[in-house]
Amino acid sequence: MMYYPSVRAQGFTLIEILVAMAIFSLIGLASTSLLTTVIDDDKASSQRFAELEQLQRAMLTIERDLLQAMPRAVRINGEVNQIVMRGGEDELGGLADSIGFVHGGWHNPQLMLPRSTLQLVGYRLEESKLLRLYGNYLDNVNGYEPKSKVLLEGVSDFQVEFLISTSSKDEEEEWQESYLGTTLPRAVAITLSTDVFGDIRRVFLLAGGA
Repeated sequence: MMYYPSVRAQGFTLIEILVAMAIFSLIGLASTSLLTTVIDDDKASSQRFAELEQLQRAMLTIERDLLQAMPRAVRINGEVNQIVMRGGEDELGGLADSIGFVHGGWHNPQLMLPRSTLQLVGYRLEESKLLRLYGNYLDNVNGYEPKSKVLLEGVSDFQVEFLISTSSKDEEEEWQESYLGTTLPRAVAITLSTDVFGDIRRVFLLAGGA
């Protein structure tokens, strides 16, 4: 008669199962934490990218308007006026500096629209928002209120400076904080103080500036 050794069934003990569950729980918690961090970083990156895009659009709009500034005066409250650019504190209201002028290049294909290719625009700060003021017509009637568009949010300060010639031969120049002139300045400097990107300064040379 042959005898066969008995085979004992082997399995996991309760302690081994508990240890395995604990390990898998730690791995799950670590994975969840890592995934949450990645998602939060992605949201922050997307928000920062959107803020950067808004800043770039705002600066491009300002650049386009200033580089096409025209020495064209407009009527104020129906009265003849010789000022082609005005800027500084309290010029157009708001909580900081402001600037107003006429720019060309306003697209009007084949002059089909009942308006000029020139446009009166202005910039001012209200409630941490940089506003672009504009109208469809240059010489408006009394009581006309310009339209406004929020160009950039999160702006704590808006400063404008003007480069002018201080001699008849244009050999000497200086920056001044306000301007009220019948000719365009040589250059305009814009400084934006933003909550996200800090202070940003751009200088724009004007064609035909005196």
